[in-house]
Amino acid sequence: MRKKNILNLIKYYAEHNDAGFRDEAYNIARLFDQSGDPQLAEYIMALLSGANTFVPQNHEYESPYFHKVNLAGDSLPLPTAIKNDVFGAISAVNHHAGINKFLFEGDPGTGKTETAKQMARILERDLYLVDFDSVIDSKLGQTSKNIASVFQEIRALPNPDKAIILFDEIDAIALDRVNSNDLREMGRVTSSVLKGLDGLGDTVVFIATTNLFGQFDKALTRRFDSIINFNRYSKDELIDVAEIILNELLGRFKFAGRSMRLFRKIVATMKHIPYPGEMKNIIKTAIAFSDPSNEYDYLKKLYETVHSGASDLKQLQEEGFTIREIEILTGVSKSKVARELQE
Repeated sequence: MRKKNILNLIKYYAEHNDAGFRDEAYNIARLFDQSGDPQLAEYIMALLSGANTFVPQNHEYESPYFHKVNLAGDSLPLPTAIKNDVFGAISAVNHHAGINKFLFEGDPGTGKTETAKQMARILERDLYLVDFDSVIDSKLGQTSKNIASVFQEIRALPNPDKAIILFDEIDAIALDRVNSNDLREMGRVTSSVLKGLDGLGDTVVFIATTNLFGQFDKALTRRFDSIINFNRYSKDELIDVAEIILNELLGRFKFAGRSMRLFRKIVATMKHIPYPGEMKNIIKTAIAFSDPSNEYDYLKKLYETVHSGASDLKQLQEEGFTIREIEILTGVSKSKVARELQE
C-alpha cells in the first residue's frame, strides 16, 4: 500500500465523496491481496459490502456509467480473416501477455458489437457496456470529468480479470481533435480517454468499436494493442454468411422451405450485398411476413424487398433464374412463364 492510497482515502472522506472513498478502499484491498495478505483484503471488502463474508466472485458491480450486458443471443458469422484476428485477440488475453486493449473498426452491421459478446462468452467474462448518454454532459468540462470517473470505476472493479469493458461507438467522445468544431472541449475529453487507457491494468479487457475510423483521433489509436478491421468481406463471403444466417432462422420458422440455390441467386443479384447485421434483419422480416401456407413465399418477398418490387419475367430470366424459380418469385405458373418468355 502506498502513501497516495491513504491520502486519497482521507481526502475522499473529508470531501464526503462516498464513491471515491469506496473505490480507493477497493484499491487498497486489492493491494493487500496482491502483497500476500488476503485475510485483510477480505476483511476490507466485507466491511465495504456491509456483509460478514467476502464479496462473492459473481458480485454484480453497480455503476452509474456502465451496465452488465446480457450475453444471450446468436453471434454473427465472420469471414476467416476477421475470425482469425478475433481468436488471436482471445489467445493474447489467455496468455496474460499484457495485450488487453482492442479497437474494432468497420461499417455498421459488420459484427463488431456481437463479436465483443462472443469474446466475453469464450473468455467466460462479464461484459460491461459504457452508457455514453450518462457520460456526455453539456456543461463545459464535465464530460472529461465523467470519463475520468468511468475509468476510476473500471479500476475499482472487484474482479477485473473477469471483466470486459465495451466502449461501443467510442467516436462519440473521441473524434479527431484537429477537425473538431470545439477544439478545447474535444481536447479535454480525448485527453481524459488517453489518460484513462494509460492507467488501465493488464487484467481487465478493454474493447472499443467505431464506425468512423477515418475521423478517429490518431493519438488514441496508438493506445490500442490491436486494431481489427471488420470491413473485410468479399462478395462470396457475404453470400456465404447470408446462407448461414438463413439456415439459423429456418430452424425457428418450421413452415419455411429450403432452397439455398435460389436464395444464393437472389442475394447475388443485389448491387450492394448488406453486411451481416442488416442482412439478418432483411431475411428475418421476409420470413416473418410471408404466407405460412406457401413455404417459399419468403423468397418472393426477399426478392421484392432487395429489388424494390417484382421484376418482369424477361429480367428474371436474364438474371439467371430458371422457369421454376421464376414461378416461385412471381406466383405465375411455369407454363405461363414459359409461354410468355417464348413469345
